[in-house]
Amino acid sequence: MTVQPISPSASYTADRNRLGSLHGIDSTETITLDITKFTAGTHYQASTDPIQPYSRVLSGVPVARITASDLAATDGRQQLPGLVFADAVFSPGQTKVAAAMLWHGVVRAATAPGGIDPAKVTPTSAGPLIRCI
Repeated sequence: MTVQPISPSASYTADRNRLGSLHGIDSTETITLDITKFTAGTHYQASTDPIQPYSRVLSGVPVARITASDLAATDGRQQLPGLVFADAVFSPGQTKVAAAMLWHGVVRAATAPGGIDPAKVTPTSAGPLIRCI
């Protein structure tokens, strides 16, 4: 009798349909996300798989700096410093997650998880170079 071990695995493909061009994807910035400020089902997908318990913040989520904690989250999007560039995976109970932020480039506002209303984005001189189409 032989025993054959089985290893489950999962793979994900990044959804980059929100990009209007490739400009800016070569120079993302590392940020820390405060998961407590995000909404499950809108900004991240919570895992229901007991074998792969990792949830993931969706690429394309608009983020802004929280002045009090100096972490990025979804509040304050009116200044839109950038968007989460690639899905950021986190384990159950984790509240701080490292992610890559696209801080300049062209994005399709309607495809961002949670949405972006370009009319409500306030440009700042020190802000990002995100152009919404």
